[in-house]
Amino acid sequence: MCLAVPGQIQSLVESPDAPSTARVIFGGMTMDVSLAFTPEAKVGDYVIVHAGCAIAMLHEAEALETLEAFRALGEGLARAEPS
Repeated sequence: MCLAVPGQIQSLVESPDAPSTARVIFGGMTMDVSLAFTPEAKVGDYVIVHAGCAIAMLHEAEALETLEAFRALGEGLARAEPS
């Protein structure tokens, strides 16, 4: 199963020997992500990231809704774990 996660572009990473890259934040965790598939993405945009690549851009409302669903799922799983 594959999972793609929305994140927000915090900054663009400039490197002469690498394709366009952005620093993306996912609920407190930051990761450098390739923008090869989304070269139009800019700081502040939300992107869907899979395997270190931003594969699509996402409207902010959709991104926040998805992130909230992930948070709720995590809380539900934590409550379901046996003590």
